[in-house]
Parts: sequence; C-alpha cells; structure tokens
Amino acid sequence: MSYDLMVFEPDAVPATHPEFLEWYSRETKWSENHGYNDPGLASEHLRAWFEEIIRIFPPMNGPSVPSELREEEASSSDYAIGSAFIYASFAWSKAEAAYMTVARLAEKYKLGLFNASSTGEEVWVPEDGRMALAHDKSPPSLVGRIKEFLNFDK
Repeated sequence: MSYDLMVFEPDAVPATHPEFLEWYSRETKWSENHGYNDPGLASEHLRAWFEEIIRIFPPMNGPSVPSELREEEASSSDYAIGSAFIYASFAWSKAEAAYMTVARLAEKYKLGLFNASSTGEEVWVPEDGRMALAHDKSPPSLVGRIKEFLNFDK
C-alpha cells in the first residue's frame, strides 16, 4: 500500500466534492489514449511541478528515472501523468515529507491537491497565492446545507 497524492489543474476539475470524486474515479481508470509516464503530455504548471518534485522524490519508472537511484529507495516514487493531473505514490514512511513537499510545490505552481490517502478526502486549490480547502468528505455546515438547498453555489 502506498501514500497517494494527486496534483491537478484547478480549472480542469468540478467544484463540488461528489463531482470531483467522480472525475477522480474516471481519471484513475487510466483510460486516456497514451502512456502515463511522459511529462510532455501535461500542462506547463504540472511539468514544472514534476521537474522539481523528482529532484526530491525521483521516479521509479519512465524516462525521468535517474541513472543512479538514491541509496534510500523509499524516497523514490511512482508517478502517473495525465493531461490535467499527476498522481504520485509514495512510501508510507515518507508520507509526512511527501505531503509537505507536494503541497508546497502545488502552491508554488498554482495547482490543486487531492489527498487520495486521507479519510477526509481533502481537495485544496490555489486562492490568492495560498492553498485553500475547496471541499472534503466532512458533512456540510448549517450554512453549507442552506446554500445547497437554495442553490447559491450554482
């Protein structure tokens, strides 16, 4: 089992949690008409994020694998690259470092972040130069339920 995070282009995903999870489910069926290890398929921001993250967590597969992996193999990661997202799998022993690094770089490159391994299913998006919680699995607040009922968000 791995610790999984996904960065994505914020404009490419639905705004609500249920719709986001449907999108996520479709994307992780790996049905795009290409392989998933070519960073050239991704957006400019995703490619920049990838080029920086692999300096810290080198890929285990694909064309970007370094000729010599670090001695500590737990630092290597598995990446699946789509046109609007990059899915990254890390060793559980590196979960905290991976989350902090992925989140910092997502903020830097104005990408969204989904914590696929979290029970809270947190989805973060860039907002005013910082990461903001867009939605998660938690039940909506009273104000949130009223907005949903009145369709304020639509």
